[in-house]
Amino acid sequence: MKFRLIALTLALLLTSTLSYAERIKDLASIAGVRNNQLIGYGLVVGLNGTGDKTKFTGQSLRSMLRELGVTLPPGTDPKSKNVAAVMVHADLPAFAKPGQTIDITVSSLGDANSLRGGSLIMTPLKGADGQIYAMAQGNLVVGGFGAEAGDGSRVTVNIPSAGRIPNGATVERTVGNAFNVGDYLILNLHQPDFTTASRLTDSINHTLGKGTAKSMDASSIKVNAPRDPSQRVPFLSLIENLELKPGEAAAKIIVNSRTGTVVIGQHVRVSPAAVTHGNLSVTISANTEVSQPNALSQGETVIVPNYDIEITAEDSRMFKFDPGVTLDEIVRAVNQVGAAPGDLVAILEALKQAGALTADLVII
Repeated sequence: MKFRLIALTLALLLTSTLSYAERIKDLASIAGVRNNQLIGYGLVVGLNGTGDKTKFTGQSLRSMLRELGVTLPPGTDPKSKNVAAVMVHADLPAFAKPGQTIDITVSSLGDANSLRGGSLIMTPLKGADGQIYAMAQGNLVVGGFGAEAGDGSRVTVNIPSAGRIPNGATVERTVGNAFNVGDYLILNLHQPDFTTASRLTDSINHTLGKGTAKSMDASSIKVNAPRDPSQRVPFLSLIENLELKPGEAAAKIIVNSRTGTVVIGQHVRVSPAAVTHGNLSVTISANTEVSQPNALSQGETVIVPNYDIEITAEDSRMFKFDPGVTLDEIVRAVNQVGAAPGDLVAILEALKQAGALTADLVII
């Protein structure tokens, strides 16, 4: 099987040079303006006998009934197979206001077989500070499915013990951020790069005046901003739509030995080197022959194996890399020798060890 080589220049894969400019909003984010994780513990009811059998689920059910004014007799263990204990988590977006809704994910905490058809009872979602920021409730959408026969055989498609509730939580509290604090804002690049940081700073200063932005390091750019929120919003709108050409990333080669795919950045260069590729094939075949004695010789008829040994040497082709060879030449040379997945990885590693390949080699 030959390797399939793909030369890509996508910034999302190798952050290599692009022939077009990108917006600042696609390259950087505002420091302090981010999502916040929420988590909660709750109960899913209405299951068709696929709930938990754990003790803490019964304790949670007893506590919930007590809050609703239902008191169970002492010593009663509510073993309901229609109830499951779950963990609920969600991401609270920046600037989310009370009354808005967010999506939530519900996952089984006990030994429930499936949450299909269940409904989440009102569950508070808390942040890292222990404060309640949202309330979750609703019917689950479960993509998985499971079926079990009487003989113990079982078929499961995807994961039936987890599901989602679109718009399943209502925001109750606003999370503060640093957007309207101070005289400046910090822009953090998604991919730290000194060249990109310098070009971003130059783009802002060219549009808004010298001294408006200043590069702090390869990742952060400090931008002077108006204090009035009514002016800061259009100010950021102007900045995030400015376009610039990101800096060129370091040369990199990614090899996926399972699928036979190689992704090579356009800046990969090879020093002078010679590579040969070939295999020696040995084939041994056995043909049986019958040895028949002459008449009246009192001999015995026997079967004698006859072994044929064939040695085949594949065409061992050698190719040479000249100084500063381009990506197209590398792809063409490797394809010409018909390298198999393991062979191509060995060739790249040998070039790396010989110092002829300066790019980062990543094997997944």
